[in-house]
Amino acid sequence: MNKIGLIISREYFTRVKKKSFLLTTILVPLVLIAFYAIIIVIAIKGGSDKQSIAVVDKAGLFTDSSIAANNKNIQLTLINNETEASFINKYKERGYQAFLYIAHIDSGYVLHSQSSVSLTTTSAIEKIINKQIEAKRMQEQGIDPAKYKSIAADVSIDNTIDTKEGGKKSVAGVAYAVSFTCGMLIYMMMIVYGAQVMRGVMEEKTNRIAEVIISSVKPFQLMLGKIIGIGAVGLTQFAIWIILIFGLQMLTPLIFPDLFHQLNSVSQAGGKSSLIATSLQGLSSLPILKIAISFLFYFLAGYLTYASLFAAIGSVVSEDQQEAQQLMFPILMPIILGFVIMTKAINEPNSSLAVFGSLFPLTSPIVMMGRITYEVPAWQLALSAALLIGCFFLFTWLTGKIYRTGILMYGKKPSWKEMMKWAFKKS
Repeated sequence: MNKIGLIISREYFTRVKKKSFLLTTILVPLVLIAFYAIIIVIAIKGGSDKQSIAVVDKAGLFTDSSIAANNKNIQLTLINNETEASFINKYKERGYQAFLYIAHIDSGYVLHSQSSVSLTTTSAIEKIINKQIEAKRMQEQGIDPAKYKSIAADVSIDNTIDTKEGGKKSVAGVAYAVSFTCGMLIYMMMIVYGAQVMRGVMEEKTNRIAEVIISSVKPFQLMLGKIIGIGAVGLTQFAIWIILIFGLQMLTPLIFPDLFHQLNSVSQAGGKSSLIATSLQGLSSLPILKIAISFLFYFLAGYLTYASLFAAIGSVVSEDQQEAQQLMFPILMPIILGFVIMTKAINEPNSSLAVFGSLFPLTSPIVMMGRITYEVPAWQLALSAALLIGCFFLFTWLTGKIYRTGILMYGKKPSWKEMMKWAFKKS
């Protein structure tokens, strides 16, 4: 056991002391927060250029007063005493990016421009026209637009979760984001750190370091120490990321007070609550402790299960990267499958596919995190954990036997069939 501890220490400190580890660990939270801030700025401010569009209205749809109710980024101007043919050669000289010709109220809407008009602009103009047609038709039918507006329905449903502590407001978007983020992180980290285990074994085998090491320790001890050591690096990185991201998010409102004030003002328009307050309400309704414990367990168990497979691949490959990629493909398939099922499980957490994916050991680390923000039965959590732990012990035992043979084999490309023979061969 002391020898495994030495190997773990070597693997851990060798990677933690690298400059690449420090740069990645510090830069990732900064990039995420910067990306998050850019999205907010773009969402709030959007395009700043206001487009000027002329309207030649032969149907009498618009009046001087109604034309003023325009989109914030579109300025419509009503043009009189012009036809479609006469105004085509004039609108550019008068400073208009385009002009809208209306031949009849029911049809004949043409938008002239010298280049393609964006889908956003087209949709905004269509919305203005439809709104004006509705107002005109209500006027013809003797319907008061103000009265119609007062009886029109625009219902939004608040989801309240009933707990022992009382009702908590749930926000579907927040639950979706938390589930997707947790599943995505486990998906990425199993591939990243699993590949690190494989490359580490390949380097030691290529440099003949493994031959020296296994003269003092058993091959299984070497494999286990390498897997645990690199897994500890992943946990360290996660811990630092969580601390930095949380700290940066707390500081962001202080660094950019105007941005957050504007965000809240936009969110509160129309009687809606603050976006930040709504997000906090959504987070408070989630079982944060349960999510954190589940994330830690499924990351560790999932990583250990797949890392043993990656270590076995690294032990049978020397320098041929293409050969390593070919052998990796069967291992990556269930990881990718788990991610695909997880995207479905977030929307349908109790579907048969989601339940199967969260119980099947090779996909459960990812899929269960897609369901964890919803009410998952305790027996499913317990069965999923038990199957995953059992799968880890089985794979570690089998891949340990492959590792023991493959780590000292050079010059031969073993097949999966031959590797299975090593795994199930009696000692």
